[in-house]
Amino acid sequence: MLKRLIATTATLACLSLLASCGNESDGTATDTSASEGTSETEDSPSEEPAEAVACDYVEGGDAGKPVDPPPSDATVAGEVPVTFETTLGDIAATLDADATPCTVNSFTSLAEQGFYDDTPCHRLTTAGIFVLQCGDPTGTGMSGPGYSYADELSGQETYAPGTLAMANAGPNTNGSQFFMVYDESPLPPQYTVFGTVSEPGVELLREMAAQGTENGTADGPPAGGVDLTAVTID
Repeated sequence: MLKRLIATTATLACLSLLASCGNESDGTATDTSASEGTSETEDSPSEEPAEAVACDYVEGGDAGKPVDPPPSDATVAGEVPVTFETTLGDIAATLDADATPCTVNSFTSLAEQGFYDDTPCHRLTTAGIFVLQCGDPTGTGMSGPGYSYADELSGQETYAPGTLAMANAGPNTNGSQFFMVYDESPLPPQYTVFGTVSEPGVELLREMAAQGTENGTADGPPAGGVDLTAVTID
C-alpha cells in the first residue's frame, strides 16, 4: 500500500501513507501494488441468493502471495462477521457487503484462500492519523494480490475509531492492504470504508499503539511486531 492514508499538513506527505507502508510513496490508506437492523436478515449475511453485482478486478502489480482473483460477480449481501486472529489477540469486525460489495467480495476471497495468514501488519501511525495498516504479505507496503479494483465511495466517508478501510495508491487502486482506525483520523473521503471493528478490538489496537513504533517515530512498524495469523469469515 502506498503512503496515501495520511491527512494532516504534516501528513500530506503521508496522504500516500494509506496506500502502502514504509516507502515514500506509501500511505496508511494507500496500496501500491452500517446501519443496525432488527432482523436476522439485516444483521447477518443474507441466506437468500443476492442479486449479483458485477466487479472488475484488473490484473497487475506485485503479488505478495500466489492467489486467484475473486469471482467477477459479488453475491454476498448484508453484514459479514469476520475475525482477525492476531498476535495481539482476536479482533472481531463486521464487513458491509451492501455498501461495498466488490470490496467485500475481494476481501472474503483473499481471506478464504489464506492470503492474509501469517503476514505482518507493517505500519502504525501515532500522530495526525491513528491507524494500523496490514495486508501486504511481504511486510514492505509495496505489494498486494496481483490485481486492483475500483473505489466504492459515497463521498461522505469519515474515519472514526473502529473504521475498517482500504489503503490505496490513488483512485481505484485497491488491492489487499487495509487499515484499522483506533482514534479519530481526519482523512479525506478517499478510502473505501468496508466495515467496522468491534469496541474490544479498538481497545486492543489502542493498547498496542501506546507501545509506539520500532523506530520511535510516529510512522513505522509497530514495536514488538503485530502479525495476522489468520482472517476468518465467520
